[in-house]
Amino acid sequence: MRADLRQRATAHARACFLRACALDVAVRKPGNVSLASPGHGMTAELFIASAKAAAGPLFQPGARVGERIEAAVEASWAAAGCNTNLGIVLLCAPIARAVDQRPDAATPAALREAIDAVLRELDLADAQGAFRAIARARPGGLGAAPAQDVNQAPSVDLRTAMALAARRDAIARLYRDGYGPLVALASKAVEEGVCFDPAAPPGPPDAGTVAAVQRLYLALLAGVADSHIVRIHGEAVAQTVMAAAQHWQRQLGRRGGVDADPAFAAWDSELKAARINPGTSADMTVAALLIAGLARRA
Repeated sequence: MRADLRQRATAHARACFLRACALDVAVRKPGNVSLASPGHGMTAELFIASAKAAAGPLFQPGARVGERIEAAVEASWAAAGCNTNLGIVLLCAPIARAVDQRPDAATPAALREAIDAVLRELDLADAQGAFRAIARARPGGLGAAPAQDVNQAPSVDLRTAMALAARRDAIARLYRDGYGPLVALASKAVEEGVCFDPAAPPGPPDAGTVAAVQRLYLALLAGVADSHIVRIHGEAVAQTVMAAAQHWQRQLGRRGGVDADPAFAAWDSELKAARINPGTSADMTVAALLIAGLARRA
């Protein structure tokens, strides 16, 4: 029975991941690639192809976090030929491992507990796999680190390495501090009754789902300066984008939502024209959507 539960839970989690990645590009998130708005030399189709390629290794039964990260990034590169989803993979690998270890975890609290347990078990081998994947993906603005640089072999476990990078990277902070903020955002979406489940009808997302995804994204972008923007453009630019996100947060309750506002699309275009990509906030949105999908499992 336990093996059957794990198999069903893993299959469901994999479907939730693909649904989250599909919503990531189906919904306009200013500065990010979407079906309505390519940018940064990439199209939505590349993101979908890399998500499908990554799903298998990311949810490989029994695999450790570092193994999942390295295999998923390699598969993504083979499918897309560029870095479309490193941050997504880094964030979702501990969630995938948590589902594998705790297939009965189907509430936000249980999922958070299971993810925390995975973060506590991270070891040197996990760091080695993650470092190789990051070096392979060559994310923009990576630069060199004074300690545990990804271009060199690590000498500490993955959580310790992430803690060293936490000051400059929001994904690393989640590894260090736990996934509480993402689980809280996902829980709120679940409480609002929005369906991120993979069993949702095919086709474009309905207006409620679009608004919910944008609410998640704007909450992340408005709350903390986006790490990807800071690395490439500096703190001042990131703060300006954060202030703009706070403005659009205040507009969310309007009739028709922000998606119907031409100024929202114009902001998207302006960010892309300036080569400003809030990639970390987008990656965290996908991880929150995955958690929300899992939390709806009966």
